[in-house]
Amino acid sequence: MKVLVVGGGGREHALVWKLSQSSLVSEIYCSPGNAGIGQQAVCVDIHPEDTDGLLRFARDKKIDFTVVGPEAPLVAGLADAFREEGLKIFGPGKDGAALEGSKSYAKYIMKKYGVPTANSEVFYNYQKACRYLREEAEFPCVLKADGLAAGKGVSVAGNLTEALRFLEEVMKKRIFGEAGNKVVIEEYLEGEEISIIAMTDGKTVLPLASARDYKRIYDGDKGPNTGGMGAFSPVPIYTPQLQKQVEERILKPVIKGMSAEGVRYRGALYAGLIITENGPKVLEFNVRFGDPETQPLMVRMKSDLLELMLAVECGRLEEERILWFSEAAVCVVLASEGYPGRYEKGKVITSLDKLSKDVYVFHAGTRLENGRVVTSGGRVLSVTARGKNLEEARKVVYRAAEEIQYMKKYYRKDIGKSIVNGHI
Repeated sequence: MKVLVVGGGGREHALVWKLSQSSLVSEIYCSPGNAGIGQQAVCVDIHPEDTDGLLRFARDKKIDFTVVGPEAPLVAGLADAFREEGLKIFGPGKDGAALEGSKSYAKYIMKKYGVPTANSEVFYNYQKACRYLREEAEFPCVLKADGLAAGKGVSVAGNLTEALRFLEEVMKKRIFGEAGNKVVIEEYLEGEEISIIAMTDGKTVLPLASARDYKRIYDGDKGPNTGGMGAFSPVPIYTPQLQKQVEERILKPVIKGMSAEGVRYRGALYAGLIITENGPKVLEFNVRFGDPETQPLMVRMKSDLLELMLAVECGRLEEERILWFSEAAVCVVLASEGYPGRYEKGKVITSLDKLSKDVYVFHAGTRLENGRVVTSGGRVLSVTARGKNLEEARKVVYRAAEEIQYMKKYYRKDIGKSIVNGHI
């Protein structure tokens, strides 16, 4: 089969790497790809949100199956356009992608179908939101830009000053563009965070292994949110009992609820959870594989990813099971100094060919320049390793993170570090 992967980050490189292992695959293309993906797939210079260009390419090349990595093309309706042309694709249509495209819509669905989440209020007006923060809100509280903001449109405000500053940036300065048309303000929840990604054909829900990501830029979960600075899998506190609660109280009700709303949801459903003293609650829904959670998950997955994705698109997921390697996996994101703010590009990356075979380097913000791999983004590489346990995987991955060199390299040193009495 000819497969097209849409996107050009670390997640997409991990997907290309895993898909390339399928006996069903004859050729892989990636749009737009990056320097690392280009070693395993043919990179195509088409923007992920260029629906017409992607459709044209898929028809011309007779692509058998397309996998969409990022959220923006899904929210824009890429999957609908492909299916209308009779082309198979992995990812929900525009109506399903609204779960990520609008925080307020996700809250509406959760409230209507009894999915546990934080109490919240939605504001369309800046002045009314300010008044609520001054007169009614309890701190800390969480503020979220309603639309897509590349994982950065969330603030945990410890006091009124921080909340008002974020609100002004989102609703008045519009640092996230149209995502600031509405803001969700919700209660702050205490607990351990876990990412659960499930595959669904709209009837069956098949969860992947548990993972945890680190969104803040600095060690100790300090500083502003990023697209993700690292992840590991599995999460020790995610017991079979907790897994059953998540499936029965969260994943299945959401998919049944979407079906009741007239939405056939096909693709990946990412539940960002917090395990509170009252059980698991939803922090957010995403409508695609997480980044960087996908990287350790793909390294741990034994099953054929393409077979699973085809089962999703064809509505026969109930026949599938997912097999996993028992080892743990850790991913550490190497970034450009200054990210998620301003950073420099074009720094030459060296030592990639000197790493041990136990290390998998998934490229994100890289490009080829005069035959050399150079930085071209805030998140540059997703360095991932497997080990018999979390500590062994950490040792391998951090050794590799040190060996890889480029000017103004930055990465967190605490991914998966502290496990005390089963807590992370």
